[in-house]
Amino acid sequence: MRLRGKLQRVNHFELFGLPQDFELDIDQLEERYRELQRTFHPDKFANASALERRLAVQRAARINQAFHTLEQPLERARYLLELHGVDTDGERTKVDQAFLLEQMNLREALAEIRNQPDPAAALSELTEEIRHRTESIVQQLGEQFRDASEHSLLAAREGVDKLMFLNKLQREADELHDELLEY
Repeated sequence: MRLRGKLQRVNHFELFGLPQDFELDIDQLEERYRELQRTFHPDKFANASALERRLAVQRAARINQAFHTLEQPLERARYLLELHGVDTDGERTKVDQAFLLEQMNLREALAEIRNQPDPAAALSELTEEIRHRTESIVQQLGEQFRDASEHSLLAAREGVDKLMFLNKLQREADELHDELLEY
C-alpha cells in the first residue's frame, strides 16, 4: 500500500475536512478521525518500504495530534488564535483585575475544602462552579471566533488564559477528590 495525500501541508481543520471554526461537531470530528486512522494506520504499511513505514508513523502521529488539538476547547482555541496570527505564549501587557481576584477566591476556596464540615459536598459545589465558568468562557470563545475581528481575537486570547486557569484548577480539584476518596 502506498501512502496517499500530503497531510503536512494542511491545517488541522482541513485534515479532517471541517470548517475552520471554534464550534465543531465533535461526533463528526471523531468519525473523520477513525476514517483517517483506518486509511493511514502504520499496520497497513507493514510490508511497505522502510520510508513508507516511517511516513505512515509520522502521518498517524500528525492525525493523533490534530485530533487531540481540535477535540479540546482550550487547545482548539489556542490553535485558532495561532492560525489568526495571535501569540498565545507571550507575556500579557494588561491584566484583568477582576479575573485575578476571581482566581484568588477560587484558589482559596479549593485550599479550604479540607477544613469544611463536609469536604465532599464543598468540593462538588466548587467543581460545579468551575464547570459553569468554563462553559461560559467556551460560549464566549465561540462568539469571539465567529466575529474574528481584531478586538474579538484579543478578547479570545484573554478567554484562553482564563480557560487555562480553570482547567488547571479543575485538575487540582480532581486530585483533591481522589485524595478525599482515600480517607
